Amino acid sequence: MNQATDHSNIPDWGVDLDPAKRPAVPMERTPPRLEGLHWDRPAQQPRTVEVLHSIERPGITPVFGTSVPPRGLSGWIRRRAFRRSESDLRHWMLLLLADRVNVVEGLADDVRRSPRARAAAFGLAGAALAIWVLRRRRT
Repeated sequence: MNQATDHSNIPDWGVDLDPAKRPAVPMERTPPRLEGLHWDRPAQQPRTVEVLHSIERPGITPVFGTSVPPRGLSGWIRRRAFRRSESDLRHWMLLLLADRVNVVEGLADDVRRSPRARAAAFGLAGAALAIWVLRRRRT
């Protein structure tokens, strides 16, 4: 055996060791359950808005967020996403798409409601149009 490959001097070297001595095998047992603890399920929060939940769970959790209910195009996309299993990649891709659409919807809502945001949007749109026109003239 070559000196470079001889590991017999290293304690506990090798994959053929006793399983109780292998580093990958847990040396400790799972911690015991704590005694004397009590847990009461919280009362079910009333639904005041539409709440989307996974098809893999029988119902909604006792407590849930209601600050941003699904609405508009992004809500429609989220409803389609929650018709699919969480193990389906399309579920997550649709949720990502819905997030991006929600950002655009929020910006459009800001422009619609705020005069300052409207002025900034028109200014940016005018600048983008001017840049586009100037670049077309060069070519």
